[in-house]
Amino acid sequence: MFDNNNKTRHSMALAALLALSGLSGAAWADAYEEAAKKWIADEFNPSTLTPEQQLEELKWFIKAAEPFRGMNISVVSETITTHEYESKVLAKAFSEITGIKLRHDLLQEGDVVEKLQTQMQSDKNIYDGWVNDSDLIGTHARYGKAMAISDMIAGEARDFTSPTLDLEDFIGISFTTGPDKKIYQLPDQQFANLYWFRADWFERPELKARFKEIYGYELGVPVNWSAYEDIAEFFSRHVKEIDGQRVYGHMDYGKKDPSLGWRFTDAWFSMAGGGDKGLPNGLPVDEWGIRVEGCRPVGSSVARGGDTNGPAAVFATQKYVDWMRQYAPPEAQGMTFSEAGPVPAQGAIAQQIFWYTAFTADMTKPGLPVVNADGTPKWRMAPSPKGPYWEEGMKLGYQDTGSWTFLKSTPEKQRLAAWLYAQFVTSKTVSLKKTLVGLTPIRESDINSQAMTDVAPKLGGLVEFYRSPARVQWTPTGTNVPDYPRLAQLWWQFIAEAASGDKTPQQALDGLAAAQDTMLGRLERSGVLGECGPKLNEPRDPQYWFDQPGAPKPKLANEKPKGETIAYDELLKSWEQARN
Repeated sequence: MFDNNNKTRHSMALAALLALSGLSGAAWADAYEEAAKKWIADEFNPSTLTPEQQLEELKWFIKAAEPFRGMNISVVSETITTHEYESKVLAKAFSEITGIKLRHDLLQEGDVVEKLQTQMQSDKNIYDGWVNDSDLIGTHARYGKAMAISDMIAGEARDFTSPTLDLEDFIGISFTTGPDKKIYQLPDQQFANLYWFRADWFERPELKARFKEIYGYELGVPVNWSAYEDIAEFFSRHVKEIDGQRVYGHMDYGKKDPSLGWRFTDAWFSMAGGGDKGLPNGLPVDEWGIRVEGCRPVGSSVARGGDTNGPAAVFATQKYVDWMRQYAPPEAQGMTFSEAGPVPAQGAIAQQIFWYTAFTADMTKPGLPVVNADGTPKWRMAPSPKGPYWEEGMKLGYQDTGSWTFLKSTPEKQRLAAWLYAQFVTSKTVSLKKTLVGLTPIRESDINSQAMTDVAPKLGGLVEFYRSPARVQWTPTGTNVPDYPRLAQLWWQFIAEAASGDKTPQQALDGLAAAQDTMLGRLERSGVLGECGPKLNEPRDPQYWFDQPGAPKPKLANEKPKGETIAYDELLKSWEQARN
């Protein structure tokens, strides 16, 4: 804890300031409380708390902020709608209510990670708090550079942790828990990677009849990849045109760019069935194909017991390449993530297997070709279809969880002030309004609120998904990945070789697996990751590993079973029944 002399000096300075200004301490406290009342009335609604409960929560922040008043604190996050709201609105509110001068910077995701790495390596403070993807949980738990939030709460932050924080209400807390069972990060926003489709087209009688005639089953939400492929072929090659517009059955992106790596590390292999059973991530082999023994990563390649270049991963990569070339708009192959993201909203795409719910707000804007005149969407989102290697008990997709992270190299007093801000922007006073703005929910109480029920018809299945038991199968990168920044950099370079056709998927993934093993070997030799650092297995004949239970799984004789679909209304009913 920063010493009490600092608090005493601050109090004396504050008293002198108040004497000069003619205001009493009580008057200043009243001013902060009046600011809180104003923000509650003007901005922080709806909320799962009553206005009286909101004021009580904010009174705690006013009191807790006393030792930090007048300090300048800076935090950073990536640029998405949720964080823009925090930066422009909540940071201002926090400063007015607490007296702490707070600057919330917005950077591109790659820049956030780069600056975070710089502070971790140099131990020189750059920011006092970071909204950093929980994909780095394996990194933070091993490097010893990040404060475990559970340790902070029990120690230095004991007097500065809100009694209404309610960690159990955070739906992503398991994603931010390390192998040592400590919580390292506090979830701030979440969005999933789901299946997206034009529900209005799927309901057209003439299209339904034609699809059934060609494929022998109903046009509906694909349950497996076989059905997704059939639907992609149907719209791209058989339908071709709807209402005078050329349409396509698939959308993706393939330009050699760092975002091509996210396309795969965001659980593409697990959607096909790569890795092992286990939630939030497969054990002992995760969706990156990295095997651990205990908490030690022991290999990525099949020869070392990994699955990065195994049959399920090769199948997933081959389908990525084939579908983009055969069923997506021709320009998709030259696009990056950010360029491809807006394309479905333009009205020519029938479905997308890999679609982030972070695009929901942009997909519901009035006047779009995919939005009805009454503001309801022509599209819906649904659980992603499963690949042929997938088994019950495996994760099914990716969920991004941007989470507050605090580094040991940040001076304690600044870290504690930033911790107050992190709690403020995730507090029940503000979290429901923030969820309605950015559509990236973090609290169970918000998801089940009447306000979310009211907006559900305009959000295309977002609320239904987050209320469903299915959501637990969408998870971020887990603890098997010991150094996310270094290992993630490898993916896009090798995947690009397959996307461009320069190498076969097998060749590209052999290169990726070897590169990951090399990086794991370097980390092992450095010894910086301690008892949970890598310890590579010796290479063996791959058949040895194929003969063992679980991943890596041997190649299936039939990688395209019969297509299977479900009516969207039936899907929603199954969710509701599972909740009862």
